[in-house]
Amino acid sequence: MRTATLLTVICLPIICVSGPAFGALPPPTDQAKAQAAAVKAKSDWGEKVAAYKLCREQDRVADRYRANLNDSAKAASPRAVTPTCVDPGPFVAEAKPEAKPLEAAGAHSPPMTATSPHNTDAPHAELTGGVKK
Repeated sequence: MRTATLLTVICLPIICVSGPAFGALPPPTDQAKAQAAAVKAKSDWGEKVAAYKLCREQDRVADRYRANLNDSAKAASPRAVTPTCVDPGPFVAEAKPEAKPLEAAGAHSPPMTATSPHNTDAPHAELTGGVKK
């Protein structure tokens, strides 16, 4: 009896946790892909802004440090050449291509304008003016 209880206590959580891991997710839709791309672009821009702010703050700290060294009459080493801080500017979302309506895309309609309904009760010979062969 003890081994059965112990086996249940050990195996049950493993089965419960591993069961959902074998399920498959459906592929993302185009709208979900577009939203993910927009979120990634915004995140990348946020990282550039954070790097810019960090660069500016590091420059301020270095300038304060050099000013304190000059005030205390200690010789400061020459300033190292570092790249300038690049401001990423405001966030600009990518322009989405305009989606054409299905009618404008030619997906359903023929290129010419219809002159009669597509289905009639008249026989083919009457419509074409000849005898059906």
